[in-house]
Amino acid sequence: MQTTKFEDRTVFFTSLGCSKNLVDSQVMLGYMGLDGFKVVPEPDSAEVIVVNTCSFVEAAKQESIETILDLADYKDTEQGNCKALVVSGCMAQRYSDQLEESLPEVDMFIGTGEYNKIVPLLKALEDNKLEKKSFVEIPKFIHTEFDPRLNTSPFYTAWLKISEGCNRNCTFCIIPTLRGRLRSRSVESLVTEAQKLSESGVRELNLISQDLSDYGVDLDENNNLHELLNGLETVEGIDWVRLFYFYPDELTDEVIEQMRNSKKICSYLDMPVQHFSNNVLKRMNRRITGAEIMNRVERLRERIPGIVLRTSIIVGFPGESDEDFQELLEGVKKARFNHLGIFRYSDEEGTPAYRLKGKVDQETIDDRFDQLFETQREIVRELNAKYEGQLIDVLIEGQHEETELLIQGRHIGQAPDIDGKVIINDSDIEDLKAGDLVKVEITEVLDYDLVGRVVLTN
Repeated sequence: MQTTKFEDRTVFFTSLGCSKNLVDSQVMLGYMGLDGFKVVPEPDSAEVIVVNTCSFVEAAKQESIETILDLADYKDTEQGNCKALVVSGCMAQRYSDQLEESLPEVDMFIGTGEYNKIVPLLKALEDNKLEKKSFVEIPKFIHTEFDPRLNTSPFYTAWLKISEGCNRNCTFCIIPTLRGRLRSRSVESLVTEAQKLSESGVRELNLISQDLSDYGVDLDENNNLHELLNGLETVEGIDWVRLFYFYPDELTDEVIEQMRNSKKICSYLDMPVQHFSNNVLKRMNRRITGAEIMNRVERLRERIPGIVLRTSIIVGFPGESDEDFQELLEGVKKARFNHLGIFRYSDEEGTPAYRLKGKVDQETIDDRFDQLFETQREIVRELNAKYEGQLIDVLIEGQHEETELLIQGRHIGQAPDIDGKVIINDSDIEDLKAGDLVKVEITEVLDYDLVGRVVLTN
């Protein structure tokens, strides 16, 4: 067999799925960068193409497969010069054996715990020393401040992955199988990485994990969320710290007080609730009731006025009756979340929910999704109306996606990629640069976005 050589050392990278997967991609790119690879913006000029896949739900699996097949067209053809097509991430972890058979054009599959080995694996491929195609083990690795990382997000923002894996056993979720048991990074490691990110220009840190509320339970008493947030508070240059995936059953008064008194922790919390019906929550193996969830929401609203809450909901879970759905609908109306991610339930092999009886038909799932979507749109419109006339801090992102005549940014209640925008239509927008933090007066409210003018630049 002829030896593969990467003469130009170019790589094209596609990262699918969640922000946690994106951080893994950035670590892989960091290692490849140290080995002399340079990132190219288009696949036609890349010798190595990497697809970091998602496999959380059926739609994500389909997107992953379609992306792999599209990029396979660049393998040693007139369209491109790809010499190695690599598939990594959750789909590789979950289906490597099946994928080897169905996707012979892929040269290598790397699991969720082996992504730090991408450079030696590529070298083995170059030297024709790969004894197999799939490198998938029980996930145990988590990167630290000593691993190289190329932050592919805009320079002023970054995702900080504080732990990997999950000890929860929600019946609908395949993540513990794909990502392994909880593995937390130390406070010292995370604060050091935050300092490095700040020195590179990052002003906004978004803390992510599979379960933020369980952070540190596998470490000693000095490594917990309280100590981590205290440590991040000391990092100069970081203005905003935003918390994601904090489960309501672990929300304590101490956490609420720390958020309330902090100068850097945003009045923003991503708190997955999934449902409000006790019947459905029990079948999901969630350790909380609908009433307790509502109690947490009310305490947050009371102790931190103006807090922005994001959550995720699953509709059509097996056994979800009309009454259960009405409880969910009423719960959403009462909680009035600022941001709501709605997921249609889909059967996932390997999860306990796959075996549950009482499956809800797709037409009913779609109808319930639509009802919830419309309900939430009205809630968001009413909540956003309160911003009109207010003066708020906005982090500038740059030109609007659709026109160079407008500038877009985000306030503390708008996370990157998933929430709305603040659109600035001043006449002096040419003076605004990405990464600026400015005061904006809100003059108009759209369904999900706000419109305003700059009053003061920092």
